[in-house]
Amino acid sequence: MQYKFLKNGFKVSVTSFGCMSLEEYGIENDYLIGSAIDKGVTLFDTADLYNKGENEVLLGKALGNNRKKILLATKVGNRWRTDGSGWDWIPTKEYILEAVDHSLRRLNTDYIDLYQLHGGTLDDPQDEIIEAFERLKDMGKIRDYGISSIRPNVIRSYVSYSNIVSVMTQYSLLDRRPEEEVLQLLEDHKIGVLARGTLASGLLAGKPAASYLSLKETEVRNIQRKVIKLAPVGKTPAETAIRYVADHPAVTTAVVGVRTSLQLDEMIDAGSLSPLTEKKRSAIAAIWTGNRYEQHR
Repeated sequence: MQYKFLKNGFKVSVTSFGCMSLEEYGIENDYLIGSAIDKGVTLFDTADLYNKGENEVLLGKALGNNRKKILLATKVGNRWRTDGSGWDWIPTKEYILEAVDHSLRRLNTDYIDLYQLHGGTLDDPQDEIIEAFERLKDMGKIRDYGISSIRPNVIRSYVSYSNIVSVMTQYSLLDRRPEEEVLQLLEDHKIGVLARGTLASGLLAGKPAASYLSLKETEVRNIQRKVIKLAPVGKTPAETAIRYVADHPAVTTAVVGVRTSLQLDEMIDAGSLSPLTEKKRSAIAAIWTGNRYEQHR
């Protein structure tokens, strides 16, 4: 496994374990998480929103005595309604300071390595949010904080006015919007990128072609075929797609959703294989021109 570092010194594996895909009662969960740790994965990402908090619970149980070997990342800002009908966006200092204790309990830990704001708009009380995260650092409940957002205007605002160490954002061969501006901005400010959605809901890992964002089904199928042709010897299309993301100089880690042993193996292999050559990465980038953010610019 290869590693990169956040500016606060966190050692992060080039591929990380996205826990949202785990089944609530999956009998393999403990094995998958334990095996990932044994094979060098350092960052595990979840959120209090996933499965009404139960995703945090299963991760906390599965970590067991391995807690100090890994970086635990979770998210805050969305609160489930009491009737379970959905959730509301609650970006307040009071709620963040309250929610962290629930996450700590569910995760069976006394600190969170990376606490992330799970969304965000320009209408949020940003000063209040930042104050809450800084207070949690001072209290020792979190080690550092970041945001999870696909909105360039929100990302720019937090880059300018906070001490975030990372931004989680969607980035893949089928969603190249961050290449327009966001990745360079974050690299310039030495803020890490946790790239999610690197396999585009499985479309870059063998699922049949379907429309995705602005891409039509036929366009996705064409990209899939070209990725297969351009995949280096010994690399699957999924591994190639993950490496395309992970090899970007701004990206710290590709967070890959894992539910099966096969998915774990591909994620581990992608993080262990040699980076794509500059020529190969350029050829893959030339498959299509990419897309742009249409909103929240």
